[in-house]
Amino acid sequence: QVQFVESGGGSVQPGGSLRLSCAVSGSSLYISAMGWYRQSPGNQWELVAGMLLSGEITKYGDSVKGRFTISRCDAKNTVYLQMNNLQPEDSNVYYCKAEAGETTAYWGQGTQVAVSA
Repeated sequence: QVQFVESGGGSVQPGGSLRLSCAVSGSSLYISAMGWYRQSPGNQWELVAGMLLSGEITKYGDSVKGRFTISRCDAKNTVYLQMNNLQPEDSNVYYCKAEAGETTAYWGQGTQVAVSA
C-alpha cells in the first residue's frame, strides 16, 4: 500500500510564496521520479515540476520557470516545491505524482493553492 503525505498549500496574496511537500512511503516501494501537477481549465494535466530522483534531473512547466523550484529531501521519496512570486493564475489544486518505473504511477490527494489580493 502506498501512502502520500502532502502539505503546504494555503492562501497567499500575489507575489507571495508557499512551499509544498510530498512524502511517499510503502513497503518494497521503489520510486524513480516525483513531481507536481495541476489541471488546466480544460482539465488537461499540466506538469508543474518534476524530478528524477537519481541524479536529481528536473523539469518545469513553462509558466513556472524561474519562479518555482523542486528539490528533494535527504529522506527517501520526499520532494518539495518552493513557489515564489505566486500569481492568481497559479491558483489550483496541486497533485503530487510518484512514478515507479515507466508503467506505474501513484497520485496524492492534492493540496489547494489560492492566490488572490
